[in-house]
Order: sequence, then C-alpha cells, then structure tokens
Amino acid sequence: MRSFSNCTSTKGIAAIVGVGPKLGSSVARKFAQEGYTIAILSRDLDKLSRLADEIACEAKTQVFAIRIDCADCKSVREAFEGVLSLGSVEVLVYNACEPASCQPSNFMAISPESFQRSLAGSAHGAFYCAQQVIPGMVERGRGTIIFTGSSASLNGFAGYLELSCGKFALRGLSQCLAKEFFASGIHVAHIVIDGAISDPRSSKGDQSTDTCMDPNIIAQNYWYIHTQDKSAWTQELDLRSPNQRF
Repeated sequence: MRSFSNCTSTKGIAAIVGVGPKLGSSVARKFAQEGYTIAILSRDLDKLSRLADEIACEAKTQVFAIRIDCADCKSVREAFEGVLSLGSVEVLVYNACEPASCQPSNFMAISPESFQRSLAGSAHGAFYCAQQVIPGMVERGRGTIIFTGSSASLNGFAGYLELSCGKFALRGLSQCLAKEFFASGIHVAHIVIDGAISDPRSSKGDQSTDTCMDPNIIAQNYWYIHTQDKSAWTQELDLRSPNQRF
C-alpha cells in the first residue's frame, strides 16, 4: 500500500476497485474533489501509484494505491485490511472486469478456465469486496455500493458469453444486496454503461463525443447516486452514448 499527500478527510474512505485510465480514474478524481480520502485498487501497483500521485496533487487529499486481484479472495481480504485500516469505507465502487476480447468467441472454443476467470473478475470479486465493507456500513447505518455494468448486463450477445454471464451475475448480486440492505441504510446501485468510453488522455478530436461517453460525465452520475436522498434511491441507472438507440 502506498500513500500520497498528507491531507486527511473527515468524510471517510471512497474505495474504487478496478482503476484504469478511463472510468475508474474519473470516479476516483470526482470523489477526491468532493473531499473523500481515496483508496484506488487494481492489479498494477506501479501504474496505480502514479495515478494516486496525480489525483492527490490535483485534489489536495490523501490517496492510497493498493494492489488487488479481485479473482482471489485472499488478495481481496488482504487489500481491504489495508483499506479498512485507514478508516470507515463510506463508498465502494466496483469497476473491475476481466478484459473482454474485441473479437467474438466461439462457444466451443471457450475453456473452463477462461470462463471461470471471467466470472471471477465480474461477480466473485464484487461479492468478495462487498463482504469486506458491508459489516461496517451496517454498523454505521449508512454507505453506498455501486457496481459498474454494461449492455451485456441486460442482454446476452452471441460470441460474448463470458462477458455476459459475468455481468448478468453482477447485476443479480446488486439487486439482491439492494433489497437486503436497504433497511440498514446502505444504497446499492448498478450502473449500466451502454457504449464506448473515451480516454481523457487522448487529444481533442481523437475520439468523437458523438460516439464515445465522457468518463468525467459518467463519474458525475456515480456521485449523484451517492448523494441521493433515501426517500428516492436509484437501484439501476442506464447511461448511453449518443449513438446508441433505445
């Protein structure tokens, strides 16, 4: 675990699992800007550490980079021992997913090991992470858990069985937790990202806003979910890029 910046927050911890250069980074930045201490978690600690340094400098808040393998329950437990040692986790965003191939896969060509890895990255990891933070949220009577889904959470696509099965399971987990822990004050939501996400590191014009979703705008919706009043909580939010048709 690596720490950046010395400014601590009284708001608690926002733990973002599955942080890359696009959505995970933008969500971490948004919650940092809102005054939370941030724990960003992914497999590549070196890249994560550089990002943590950037966010800490920008937002003047404390950012911790922690390595995690979401498919390994021991790795998740050890990672969250580090997270929970920092303070109370008020927000968990689960954005991890086993990378999906751009090319469709023939069903008979999918190995059991590959199928298991896909389920582990999407569903098992979300289950493991949620189990680490829910007890503390129940004790405090508040908390937010947000799972990142996709169009594959809603529809199965030929050639993308591994992605769809993992995302279907993640959506089911979200719905079950939302119903079980609503009375405990925990807001559980599933956000469907239906479209390609642009890379904020790219030069303007490299990716059209007519076809790609801005990760910083998506991150604002994650913040919106977190700040909703309990009298009207959103359980599922569907976000679509401009070129998607309903």
